[in-house]
Amino acid sequence: MEKKTASITRTIRCFFVLIFAGLLITFSLISINLSTHALEAPDEITVAAAISLKDAFGEIGRIFKSHTGTKVVFNFGASGILQKQIEGGAPVDVFASAGEKQMNELESKGLIIKETRRDFARNALVLIVPIDSQLNINSFNDLINPNLKRLAIGNPKTVPAGEYSQQLLTNMKLWERLQSKLILAEDVRQVLNYVVSGDVDAGIVYASDVSTAQGKVATVARAPEGLHDPILYPIAVIKDSQLARGFVDLVLSPDGQSILRKYGFLSIK
Repeated sequence: MEKKTASITRTIRCFFVLIFAGLLITFSLISINLSTHALEAPDEITVAAAISLKDAFGEIGRIFKSHTGTKVVFNFGASGILQKQIEGGAPVDVFASAGEKQMNELESKGLIIKETRRDFARNALVLIVPIDSQLNINSFNDLINPNLKRLAIGNPKTVPAGEYSQQLLTNMKLWERLQSKLILAEDVRQVLNYVVSGDVDAGIVYASDVSTAQGKVATVARAPEGLHDPILYPIAVIKDSQLARGFVDLVLSPDGQSILRKYGFLSIK
């Protein structure tokens, strides 16, 4: 009887051992499968870019994903605000600025991979008015027209387009005379939206921005050369990786440059 009981006990133990071993194998296979999918899943890179680049970079990002399988997550905004976010430790792989000042400050703090920095585009300032404007504004000097009540520009403290606008208006002896009319926007696209909606009588934006509002605004003047700093767009890798460098390479490539020209940006050369 004791032998029979011992035999049954051994059988039960073997049964549970087999079940346990089966569970271990099953969990191992699941773990391997999940790990394989994780390795196969496309990576992401985060690109912080000036809001004026939104349309062009959106297209470049789609091409990058089709070539690499890597999704580009964009954070568009005023270059000065993006700079502060990077200084605060925001997880960014690539930074593209609408001004050299913001990139220079990050470089001075050792926050970019210096050898990856490149200028990739230029731009120009233009004066725009609502498409149905009746104010007869045809030049920057017409901004002192008493019937013009509100002029939108980017905030010069954080928006490169605003800083260039201030330089321009100062050199044209208009800055002080226009103080009561100025509406300071958070970024250059907000300036554009103010003009489109008719909330302001005129605005100063980049030439590239006008392409996004065809038929809604009229360009009445282009800023004379030499009255503001050159509008250069630098790009650099923040968090070094092959993917980040690959995105910069695409922006600088003939395909990337062609897309930028399509959206109104000027070539560096």
